[in-house]
Amino acid sequence: MAADIRATTALPAILVLSLSLLVVAARSDTAVATPVTPSTACNETTDPNFCRTVLPSNGTSNLYTYGRFSVARSLANANRFLALVNRYLARGGRGLSPGAVAALQDCQLLSVLNIDFLSSAGATLNTSANSTLLDPQAEDVQTLLSAILTNQQTCADGLQAAASAWSVRDGLAVPMANSTKLYSVSLSLFTRAWVPAAGKSGGRRSRGSSSANKPPHHGHGRGLFDATDDEMVRRMALEGAAAAVPVVGEVTVDQSGAGNYTTVGDAVAAAPSNLAGSNGYFVIRVAAGVYEENVVVPKNKKYVMMIGDGIGQSVITGNRSVVDGWTTFNSATFAVLGTGFVAVNMTFRNTAGPAKHQAVALRSGADLSTFYRCSFEAYQDTLYTHSLRQFYRACDIYGTVDYVFGNAAVVFQGCNLYSRLPMRGQSNTVTAQGRTDPNQNTGTTLQGCVVAAAPDLAANAAFPVATYLGRPWKLYSRTVIMQSEVDAVVDPAGWMPWDGDFALATLFYAEYNNSGPGADTSRRVAWPGFHVLGSVADAGNFTVGNMVLGDFWLPQTGVPFTSGLN
Repeated sequence: MAADIRATTALPAILVLSLSLLVVAARSDTAVATPVTPSTACNETTDPNFCRTVLPSNGTSNLYTYGRFSVARSLANANRFLALVNRYLARGGRGLSPGAVAALQDCQLLSVLNIDFLSSAGATLNTSANSTLLDPQAEDVQTLLSAILTNQQTCADGLQAAASAWSVRDGLAVPMANSTKLYSVSLSLFTRAWVPAAGKSGGRRSRGSSSANKPPHHGHGRGLFDATDDEMVRRMALEGAAAAVPVVGEVTVDQSGAGNYTTVGDAVAAAPSNLAGSNGYFVIRVAAGVYEENVVVPKNKKYVMMIGDGIGQSVITGNRSVVDGWTTFNSATFAVLGTGFVAVNMTFRNTAGPAKHQAVALRSGADLSTFYRCSFEAYQDTLYTHSLRQFYRACDIYGTVDYVFGNAAVVFQGCNLYSRLPMRGQSNTVTAQGRTDPNQNTGTTLQGCVVAAAPDLAANAAFPVATYLGRPWKLYSRTVIMQSEVDAVVDPAGWMPWDGDFALATLFYAEYNNSGPGADTSRRVAWPGFHVLGSVADAGNFTVGNMVLGDFWLPQTGVPFTSGLN
């Protein structure tokens, strides 16, 4: 659409390189550990020549060794790419527009994250025996390697969108393309060696019992959220670390001055750095009020739990937008990078309005981040589920164009997705999933949700508005809607193309056991990548237990969840 300047091909090479090593069928540890030549190791790639420039040119080794080697090469490359971005920024923006500088600053942050992720992945691979990367270790590394591709793509997209960043983009084009190819090879070699049970490119690998029907899980022992919200708050206040969720510290934000801080940002800054999840959460209580501020929870503020007084009561609001000069990435009213972040009873809002196009209410690039009983309110690009693993339970999301977008592995469970009234001539698209590589373990699942019209759209009689479940932002876009109620607001076709036949054969869109007047699949699109799932096993691949491995980390949050199918 004309109003959406997000590029489908930030760099032509990226779409080619995203076709790298396909996930192959199960193979034994013995086969993976058998020495092969670099040429043989690269044979199953879609770009064997580039793969061979990465691996040593002589001798033989096994896929484990090649995987470790490529990750090490990727880390060295990430450091070089960051140095290049820093040199552009060191010029002080001379000759660059504010938009180009902002895009470079995003690239700088994302490159630092890539160095962290590759360092962590390399450390795990180098300290583990060949065949001992089991869940969640294998999933952890695949998640990190998937995220570095997402970060690099976000950098490219930002430079593409900055109208006067052409000289910068041209200078970074080759390094960026080569970086993406190298990161893709690392992910592919890792997947071949350490993820032997991987399934077809369209689905997730099954982990046995976790895809079976299970009752809601409320954590270990007495769940923090078994009671009402008021009882939950009282229990944490009285029991502290003895509660179901351990607490290592607690502060209150109150605009009246009655708390420890009057702004949310100051409370986040006061959180301890690099808190270990095993120690518990640093709790920030946000008293009722409208907090007009843009907040970032940085990468070193881990295991922060933010608890408000309820949806519409504790509100964080801003109005940054692309039209006003911000990148989509940095337009977020609230952005979180710190691992293990939990938000409860909060509203995150961007009031820029539909005429300002991309304007994000919340962006999460925080691994193991959780949102419970929260509301996300904006128009285009409301909720940016950027990367890593995320879970949303009993939340409300309001928007128009691509209002749930990004490339995280994310499950929405029991949430309400409300399409609002867009600008004249626009269509509503609930999701725009951004998977660029067939080996990324990313995708968006809506389970037990409601897809409906917001009050302003429901009352609209001025002009017709078509609403779709999603459209493919990137080549391997993956979205599954299951066990959800789909209102009549959704067009019978269900899904909308992005640009001609782009991604229609490589995407994976699926529906399973939905209800409601908009759930009829008889008139859905006839794309090669669209599926109506017919089996519990297939649908089970996209549940909390499989999609985000929630059984390993959600219990400690105290947030209720259903691991498998209802």
